[in-house]
Amino acid sequence: MNATQTFYKAGMLDEFLSRIGRVLIVAGQEIAVFRTSNDEVFALENRNPHPKGGPIAEGIVSGHILYDPLYDWQIDLATGIVQAPDEGQVRTFPVKVEHGAVWIGM
Repeated sequence: MNATQTFYKAGMLDEFLSRIGRVLIVAGQEIAVFRTSNDEVFALENRNPHPKGGPIAEGIVSGHILYDPLYDWQIDLATGIVQAPDEGQVRTFPVKVEHGAVWIGM
C-alpha cells in the first residue's frame, strides 16, 4: 500500500445494498462500490474494460465475481481481472471498513 495514500469516507456500510453496485465520485474519480452478501466491500473504477466500454456498476455480484450484463464478462472484484476466456482488467482501489464506515483509498 502506498504510504501517501489518502482514504476518503464513502459512507456507512448499511448504505450499500448487498450485491448491488453504487456509483460514487471519490477524489474526482468515478468509482463503483460493491458489497458482497458477507459484507465485504470492493471499489473499482466504473469503467468496463471491454473495447466498447461502458459502466460496470450495473453488474450483478455473486461471491467475489461481478457479472457484467452488457458483455457477459465475469470480473474478479478483488483483483479487477476479467475471467477467461475474456481478457482485461479494471482498476481497483483499497477499501477498509472501520466502525461501520466504508473508506476508499486513492
